[in-house]
Amino acid sequence: MDFELSDEQRMFRDTIRAFAEKEIRPVAVEWEAAGRYPAEIVERMKELGLFGLTVPESYGGLGADMVSFAIVFEEISKAWMGVAGILGSHSLACWMIARHGTDEQKRRLLPELATGVRRSGIGLTEPGAGTDLQGIATTARRDGDHYVVTGRKTWITNARHADPLPVLVKTDPAAEPAHRGMSVLLVNAGTPGFQVLRDLPKLGYRGTESCEVVLDEVAVPVDDLLGGVEGRGMQQVLSGLETGRVNVAARSLGIAQAAYDEALTYASRREAFGRPIKDFQAVQLKLADMAIKVQAARLLVYWAASQADAGRRVDLEAGMAKTFASEAAIDCSLMSMQVHGGYGYSKEFVVERLYRDAPLMSIGEGTNDIMRIVIAKALTGGEGRIG
Repeated sequence: MDFELSDEQRMFRDTIRAFAEKEIRPVAVEWEAAGRYPAEIVERMKELGLFGLTVPESYGGLGADMVSFAIVFEEISKAWMGVAGILGSHSLACWMIARHGTDEQKRRLLPELATGVRRSGIGLTEPGAGTDLQGIATTARRDGDHYVVTGRKTWITNARHADPLPVLVKTDPAAEPAHRGMSVLLVNAGTPGFQVLRDLPKLGYRGTESCEVVLDEVAVPVDDLLGGVEGRGMQQVLSGLETGRVNVAARSLGIAQAAYDEALTYASRREAFGRPIKDFQAVQLKLADMAIKVQAARLLVYWAASQADAGRRVDLEAGMAKTFASEAAIDCSLMSMQVHGGYGYSKEFVVERLYRDAPLMSIGEGTNDIMRIVIAKALTGGEGRIG
């Protein structure tokens, strides 16, 4: 049983699926192995309007519903998850600016972000602070009509292309609790003192860069304080992460679906002892387990997205979807590799990349341990009654 898409959503899915199959899948193995940035694919995503997914139509974006948003990340990740990452951080930043920015910030930034002329990311994680965002050390002190920012951020997707890069800082390091002294500043590309220090070597998630950046006395105009009011940065970020977790859940679903598809195709073609290995019960059990995980993940992902479309907070739903789907991606990629046998360990087969890409999904946008705490708090607080 599929989640019931509208006719418009189904047509949109078919368009994105055709794009991914024609223009991403054929180059994914070669480009990923070479560490090649997919510039041509980025240009096509601009043409399709995908950089405007979370930008309202009034500013030139698609203003996509969250189910359609999830469709994009599922379909692209089936072909190459790294490419989906380029859109993910950008879409989160656009969502935050559209939801929390001042009218002037929206007018100035969103039209070009929608077209991809400008691109963005999000500067949250630091070498000493990931899950514990209140523990960040990056500070911004007010100096006339500017903030002067000092600190370091890591694992920043789109770091070399972000203009602006929303950066979480402490505008009042002495505030108690810490989140009351946190703000988001929109740091423009080329600002003196902002430097991309290095690309981080990674197991998977190749195609898009993940960088460490340094902010050394970076002067950011007061007009680039997101929302124009200090002390709201943590709330702005957490609201954006709800969207980010739907994105990661959908990417996980794409990986899991691709792993299942590869296993089923291989099992149908590969013969042993005179017959296709799909006829052997050991393989059949793996295919059944994979199919169950994929379908359950799909229903959770689109349930979370549909609840967001209904205007509800989706801490619980997005947390459940992200946790289950990311673990399904890990499990399915491993089972697919086992179905492939020795060939699953070869870089000539897609499943090897899926196996390397999947673990990040259980880490990004909040580790799965943190997601379980979020889910439990929603349940015990009476906000997340299910059934």
